[in-house]
Amino acid sequence: MPQTPPFPTMYGSNGYNKNLYKAKEEDYEGLYYHDNNLVSGSLEALIEHLVPTVSYYPDARVRKIAPKILQLLTEWTETFTYDFRDERMMKSLKELTHRLSTGDELYRKAVQQMTQTLIRKLTTLSQYEEALAKINSSVTDRLTVLKTKPQSIQRDILTICSDPFTLAQQLTHIELERLSYIGPEEFIQALVQKDPLDNDKRCFSDHKKASNLEAYVEWFNRLSYLVATEICMPVKKKHRARVIEFFIDVARECFNIGNFNSLMAIITGMNMSPVSRLKKTWSKVKTAKFDILEHQMDPSSNFYNYRTALRGATQRSITAHSSREKIVIPFFSLLIKDIYFLNEGCASRLPNGQVNFEKFWELAKQVMEFMTWKKVECPFDRDRKILQYLLTAPVFSEDALYLASYESEGPENNMEKDRWKSLRCVCDLILQGC
Repeated sequence: MPQTPPFPTMYGSNGYNKNLYKAKEEDYEGLYYHDNNLVSGSLEALIEHLVPTVSYYPDARVRKIAPKILQLLTEWTETFTYDFRDERMMKSLKELTHRLSTGDELYRKAVQQMTQTLIRKLTTLSQYEEALAKINSSVTDRLTVLKTKPQSIQRDILTICSDPFTLAQQLTHIELERLSYIGPEEFIQALVQKDPLDNDKRCFSDHKKASNLEAYVEWFNRLSYLVATEICMPVKKKHRARVIEFFIDVARECFNIGNFNSLMAIITGMNMSPVSRLKKTWSKVKTAKFDILEHQMDPSSNFYNYRTALRGATQRSITAHSSREKIVIPFFSLLIKDIYFLNEGCASRLPNGQVNFEKFWELAKQVMEFMTWKKVECPFDRDRKILQYLLTAPVFSEDALYLASYESEGPENNMEKDRWKSLRCVCDLILQGC
């Protein structure tokens, strides 16, 4: 398990910057700055600072507030598209844009373009979710397939793709596509069940879902189980060893590409108990490359090795000369945990009741870095046959994995023997009901 990030160096035990009260109070009463960055203040002061009046404009250079409102709405609809799946939000948007565009042709065209872009994005999101639902509904349990189809017509990963680099490329296609549909607001919806500034108040985001974020986590689990299934399925030991070595090479190519999420999913699948217990199979495998990959993703010291590799990939992305060098796909579960610990480990309000903007700056920094990564377009050619297999090939459940593992290499102790007998009885009952 990853450890809580080392925030004590930045924050005190109460979760706020010790230098805060050394910060100089600037032009706006109730807002405190440090190194020209807003670090704390009351919500009332922030609203007073941002909302224009007859005699006050937030930006003295701007004499018309409409362009600023339109700019804000445009950025809002582009970045937080999911907010506008809520009917109340869409109604409010229509009312406000109607007021903005009345009597001004320039604003009317800008509002129309913004609205059309928003509707296109919402339509695309709906189509993507429908496609995911269709894929999930088409996936069946692999055990049933194996028992009902002759082995001569069954497919495995090596019959679909025998080149590790090609498979790593297609995995990267899936990763980047699924990342692209995760909105920044989904992180908040997934982690915050109540208003972060009021523990007794329910959060408005309860009405919304983090479905694309959840789908991405499910993809990680599916890939892990697919890897384990492909290893446990072959009858012959030599074939199982070849599949293991193939996935080791795929994992290495994922590392080279910067696809750390697929890399970790493959390692997770190969470390599942039904796979790791196949000692006779592993004795036929050259594990030196696998040992190196495990070392890179070692969870000790808060995933120090992985974080070092991620920083290297990020730096490569910043200075990239080609689209391939821009790819950074983080180990997503760890990213979620980092954000969770930051959110839970630092107070949202300071002891004096003011908002701890430093905490929210740090949260925004982590989410916006992710937003940069997810915008990268995959430079590799798509192979529909391979993608279809990766997304829809039936996989074993955990029990079916153990059963296949025991069928390949028999139980070694009484506990395994008892489990094997129990699983076989359950399997027979299921097949009788088919």
